[in-house]
Amino acid sequence: QVQLVESGGGLVQPGGSLRLSCAGSGSIFTISTMSWYRQAPGKQRELVASIMSGGGRIYADAVKGRFTISRDNAKNTVDLQMNSLKPDDTAVYYCKAAGINVYWGQGTQVTVSS
Repeated sequence: QVQLVESGGGLVQPGGSLRLSCAGSGSIFTISTMSWYRQAPGKQRELVASIMSGGGRIYADAVKGRFTISRDNAKNTVDLQMNSLKPDDTAVYYCKAAGINVYWGQGTQVTVSS
């Protein structure tokens, strides 16, 4: 089993920045890919960014150039640095760990509003 706990969400003005963090515990050695997803009200959950065990990264087109995903394998954490935030970035952000099984965190709310 793997447990994931997100932190760092909150309210920010357009153009501002937030840093989300996801801390993992449990059978971390089974995890290969860590990802951030988001779900806005009335919309499906969508991939924001992923980072593979070898360091490769992928980003959704909507966040390229603004968001950066990073991973610290020693600390079992994955962070999402979000810059130049827009109202459309408002959503609940979820951490996902994938390997032998798939695990989700409980989510953290990000609200971008003036």
